[in-house]
Amino acid sequence: MDSSQAGRRSVVISGMGMMLPGAYGVAQSWDALHRGRSQCGWLTRCDPDETGVPFAAQLDDASYRRYLPDLEPEKAAKHSREMLVVIAAIQQARQDAGLSPGAVSPDRVAVVAASSRGPAEWWQSLFSLPRSSQRPGASRVLRGLPGAPASMAAIQFGFRGLVTTFSSACVSGNHALDLALRLLQTDTADAVFVVGHEFPLVPWLIREWAAAGDGVIARSGDDPARAVRPYDRHRQGFVLGEGAVALCLERAAQVRSRGGRGYAAVLGVRSGNEAQHPTSMDKSGNAAAQLMRDLLHDIGRKPSEIGYVCGHGTATQINDLAESRALMILCEGIPESRWPPLGSVKPIFGHLMGAASLVNVAGTALMLHHQTLAPTINCDAPDPACAVDHVIEGSRATSFDLALSMSYALGSQMSAVALSATDDDQPRG
Repeated sequence: MDSSQAGRRSVVISGMGMMLPGAYGVAQSWDALHRGRSQCGWLTRCDPDETGVPFAAQLDDASYRRYLPDLEPEKAAKHSREMLVVIAAIQQARQDAGLSPGAVSPDRVAVVAASSRGPAEWWQSLFSLPRSSQRPGASRVLRGLPGAPASMAAIQFGFRGLVTTFSSACVSGNHALDLALRLLQTDTADAVFVVGHEFPLVPWLIREWAAAGDGVIARSGDDPARAVRPYDRHRQGFVLGEGAVALCLERAAQVRSRGGRGYAAVLGVRSGNEAQHPTSMDKSGNAAAQLMRDLLHDIGRKPSEIGYVCGHGTATQINDLAESRALMILCEGIPESRWPPLGSVKPIFGHLMGAASLVNVAGTALMLHHQTLAPTINCDAPDPACAVDHVIEGSRATSFDLALSMSYALGSQMSAVALSATDDDQPRG
């Protein structure tokens, strides 16, 4: 998929909803990001002795309730925790955008979601309870659908536009964003809520990741906040996180008409498949570099204009090397002092799988909005093979108007999103 910005209507992120570990709402999420405060902690969602993994980035069980004061208890009881958190994230994004009920025709509001595994908690409960304790019924069957959180959110808010869910592992959110961009640029919708959600903290799924071998998922050390170390020679892998992030996308003209500005403009999306290895990526960096070149060509920009690249940043060796090498290839011919920084937000909120690419996009949009780069924490001893700027000294005030957000996924998939500051909506030649 590719989305060309040239000659099309500018689209902005007008509002955000963040239900992330230890950070509820935009203000708390930005505070954690730019101050470099990790929300990774000890795993309590299930028994760590059962999984062999002690770390996780977890939500407070009651966190969503403050955002859903009008949801009746009887109705809430028919929703899964995943559904309620998604509804809370969309409610936040709608309020943050200043999009009051009725401001846009319900027929022109869409919900496009992303989740890698879907209702993992539902499957865990289904197979852990004795058959005599299971209560079959329509509401229980609904909870087992990967697309149910998006559908239930649309019902809750009365949105009657397209409702769908992508499941393409860690690039799912970028695929959802691409469709949202197309809906708005072709005047098929007036507002699209793009939401990523993932709740992977169940024993069977954690064990699967642990079985992948050393260096994939972090499992040693006495400080969970330091467990994820992207681009560092002492990396040990990622920490699983749970939660949801929602972005409200609208055409810039519509946002300006009500006095808004938005966080960042979404210039384009490029996604592809390396078609090489089911669980690895092109370590040379050539495939990702070409993807970024293609995206920049789509939007009429140059590598020298990039001010920041938000990497997938899983703190796994192949990911770190592939991303760093891709940036080096992309920047060939540019003085090294002018190469953009390559960072990661996963040490802060963990790895939210199908929601991860939207966490990246949201974080990058906030950096553009505040003109401040968030630090890549825990990168204390940068790997010489990843010898690019990773913003390791703490948050960095800067001036930039173009950023890329990268994502990789199982199945040889890769994707990139281009964002710009909202006062520079038009593409350049």
